[in-house]
Amino acid sequence: MTEETYTEEQSTKKKGKKKKEKSGEMSFLDHLEELRWHIIRAVLAIVGFAILAFISKDFIFDTIIFNPKTPEFWTNRMFAQLAELTGVESLSINSTPLELISIKMADNFMTHIMVSIIAGLIISSPYVFFEVWRFIKPALYDKERKHSSGAVFYMSVLFILGVLFGYYLIVPLSIHFLGSYSISAEVTNQINMRSFIGTVTSISLASGVIFELPIFVYFLSKVGILTPEMMKQYRRHAYVALLLLSAIITPPDVFSQIMVCFPLVFLYEIGIVISKRVNKQKEEELEAI
Repeated sequence: MTEETYTEEQSTKKKGKKKKEKSGEMSFLDHLEELRWHIIRAVLAIVGFAILAFISKDFIFDTIIFNPKTPEFWTNRMFAQLAELTGVESLSINSTPLELISIKMADNFMTHIMVSIIAGLIISSPYVFFEVWRFIKPALYDKERKHSSGAVFYMSVLFILGVLFGYYLIVPLSIHFLGSYSISAEVTNQINMRSFIGTVTSISLASGVIFELPIFVYFLSKVGILTPEMMKQYRRHAYVALLLLSAIITPPDVFSQIMVCFPLVFLYEIGIVISKRVNKQKEEELEAI
């Protein structure tokens, strides 16, 4: 190999390296390393807020977790007022506070830890979404970044709205139905604390995830998996699926299932509008090319 050839090869390698650095290409291991740090930062945020929730035990449990079972809870008071206006006493819910028991010695401590982690996850959800967005963002084109601006804000708002919807509406109805249901007068309901808290947290989190439906529709439409025509064609099938989904996350109470199903149907219809807008943007981009 001559000196001139060697020099040319070195120059080519340097140019290729500079070109690679300039284009921002990363190897698979680099992506894994980047993902690891995003996960670490998200977990640290969850743990940090979980510690704050652990310290604020009285507020978390007495004011938030156990409040929906008391007559003073906002939703219970609204239903009580509705019962007075209509004269239908059956509309009044949770008029008698539900008594909870703890069976195992470690139940209180383990429940305290579990609730603190869930509270940390809910409070830190905007930052967790931000870390997910920071990982995905470099893989998007400039136009896709422009159209996806505000994704973290919308994801956070929809998740929090879903959690609040589940907490203020579905949870009180579920507590009333399941807490007062009895198969015989011979059986006294003694509700386990962990069972009660599990119901409250699972319904609230499930509602938060379900309210992300428009976001899922947006990205599925973006990659071409969903189209507005497809969503319209299978609308009836989707409604049945949404009804089944609402039955899964709610107790076997028809009223609660309907209350969950209505916003799901509304979100599905919003998803059709979002899918239309995404398809329109695609067509405009193709015409521009």
